Amino acid sequence: MKETQIQMQGVAVSEMCRTYSFEVINVAGDSRHFNVEVSLNLFTQGMLKFQDGPLITREKVIGELARELTGAPADLQLQVAEIDILGYMARHYPRKTESWNRYKPAQPNQ
Repeated sequence: MKETQIQMQGVAVSEMCRTYSFEVINVAGDSRHFNVEVSLNLFTQGMLKFQDGPLITREKVIGELARELTGAPADLQLQVAEIDILGYMARHYPRKTESWNRYKPAQPNQ
């Protein structure tokens, strides 16, 4: 899969979703077109930033190509679901952990 090129071709915006189009070109020069749909609700509800759209959809295509290695045929029409966003957020926006020396106000004696 290292030799495979994934090129984003563009994005189409409708009232309900954004559809990102990708061309996947293998070593032999054969190409396939993938479309990945993201509901606008996922953006407007604050789950996903608009600037994250291209990367999460590219990761969705990569995941589909990896699934294909197990013998399953790749689906060329994909959708980003809430579970995809949760995984994406964990990888790209990890939660900050509390530091051991974080300032905590003194508690009054009782």
